[in-house]
Amino acid sequence: MATTSATRRNATGVKQAKIGFVLSHEQFPAAELIEYGVAAEQAGFDMIWCSDHFQPWQDNQGHASLAWLTISALGQRTQRLLMGTGVTCPTFRYHPSIVAQAFASLAVLYPERIFLGVGTGEAVNETAATGQWGDYRERAARLTEAVDLIRHLWTGERIDFFGRYYRTNQARLYSLPDQPVPLYIAASGPKSMKLAGAKGDGLITDTKTAQEQELRKAFAEGATAAGKDASAMPLLAEHMVVVGDENDARTSAPLWRFQPKSFDLFVGDPNPVDIQRRAEQDIPLKQVYADWPVSTDPGVHITALQKLIDGGISHIFVHSPQVDQKSVIRFYGEQVLPKVARAVRR
Repeated sequence: MATTSATRRNATGVKQAKIGFVLSHEQFPAAELIEYGVAAEQAGFDMIWCSDHFQPWQDNQGHASLAWLTISALGQRTQRLLMGTGVTCPTFRYHPSIVAQAFASLAVLYPERIFLGVGTGEAVNETAATGQWGDYRERAARLTEAVDLIRHLWTGERIDFFGRYYRTNQARLYSLPDQPVPLYIAASGPKSMKLAGAKGDGLITDTKTAQEQELRKAFAEGATAAGKDASAMPLLAEHMVVVGDENDARTSAPLWRFQPKSFDLFVGDPNPVDIQRRAEQDIPLKQVYADWPVSTDPGVHITALQKLIDGGISHIFVHSPQVDQKSVIRFYGEQVLPKVARAVRR
């Protein structure tokens, strides 16, 4: 992968962790997310990712704007933030050719500030929007083929692509950035970890999964098989937090009730109303926030971030489910980010 601002080392050659903020399209309207992104840059966050949904996971989350437009608008209001999706599904509702064009165009507008996160999708987005879905084997095969097509188009060559799922006829992207767009693949199990290692420039997952050594080993196996050094590849992880007490966590958690079992129980359900109902029946509320740092003590949040960095996670995306996003951003900017040692140990 080309060296970009997402993977630069400091003057001593030590890789430095990046800390970002999640802009949740499920929970907030796009206009508010842009303001939160501006505030995140001003507070000292290095990057943002936007969730990319056609519908929210749960009906009570209430929003689902088009993430690519938010990124484009936010780029006009910021100077240095790295921006990308967590994650785009380039297989059903988005044809990979269009994904390739969209993210090449964003990278032309905002050089070395764009990354593309991709994954196998959820029925709440893909089935709902297109009526199409498949088992994991098919979705993984589609994603593999989609990534290959995206990378071919990013070369700028005119191509005929004849895949099992996707084809192009004399296709060429005319507007390309000077540096390649980093492409990260989301994974949560051993098969998808190997796929991410083999086909991606890095891994996207949650912080709990990122710390499971067997899964990290599977990622490394996939990378090694493709001739890559896994230790040099970015690890991106979503880090749920609450700046408050347990009552604040209980107040925020109902919107994210699906989360502990999202890919075990709900990935194949196309209906946010049904997902919400099932999650409320099957998942105790306390389980939702059991692993979140919940505190107004900066030390708790600093310690949690430091543990992740010391464990080799290079790109940490702070995700607060709280209504007052700007207070969380300000708290981190003033009391947490300046006190975190960023050197990544692998």
